[in-house]
Amino acid sequence: MSGWVNVRVQLCGRFVVVVDGSRIEEELPGRRGRALFAYLVLNRGRALLREELLVAGWGEDAAADAGSALSVLLSKLRHGVGGDHLRGRSALELQLPPDTFVDVEAAREGAHRAEACIARGQWAQAWGPAGVAYHVASRPFLPGLEAPWISAWRRRLEDVRLRGLESFAAAGLGLGGPALGQAEERARMLTELAPYRETGHRILIEALERRGNVAEALRAYEQLRVLLRDELGVAPSPPLQAVHRRLLRSTAES
Repeated sequence: MSGWVNVRVQLCGRFVVVVDGSRIEEELPGRRGRALFAYLVLNRGRALLREELLVAGWGEDAAADAGSALSVLLSKLRHGVGGDHLRGRSALELQLPPDTFVDVEAAREGAHRAEACIARGQWAQAWGPAGVAYHVASRPFLPGLEAPWISAWRRRLEDVRLRGLESFAAAGLGLGGPALGQAEERARMLTELAPYRETGHRILIEALERRGNVAEALRAYEQLRVLLRDELGVAPSPPLQAVHRRLLRSTAES
């Protein structure tokens, strides 16, 4: 591709577009222009009909003059990014280098890599990708902008955030030793953010147990048991019940 070689796009937190070392986000036409640019970035690799872009920028109930406004906005976008990079008329595609970095894509990939490392017992290798997933997804996605597709991405990223945090906690538990304190801390955060996510409770209980706080681990299990009983009318899962039985045996033997 002529022109751009290195492109980095940040959609979480501050909106940033860096092309070959230079920031160009100020060249994009206003808030709606940034939203459409983000939509084009996240859907690069396929041609987008103008009708789809109209819904992305103005919603299903777009005003009658929204089509003309879209034409003006796309013209300004072409001026901002260059005609070589935004191609097509009735169907448009944003052309970016194959190795373009997009923070939300890195976060999703980080969550996947961290979980794969956890499944293989590669605790130390899970740390880095878990951090990417958690820290990127903890920042707001396109703050100040609203659209159904933006809301859908925010829901996806909230899941990525929880997956990153869970991998952080699981890696700490697997590493053991000094990392157990971090496992406990992150597991507590996970249970607060997602109280019905049993994996967070299991990691918390096992971290407490391995740090010698068996009574506190039993208390954490009881809190979960009461929550599930009162709110959902169910008991903890069999793996958690097995952990609970092990805790009871350890107290009986001590």
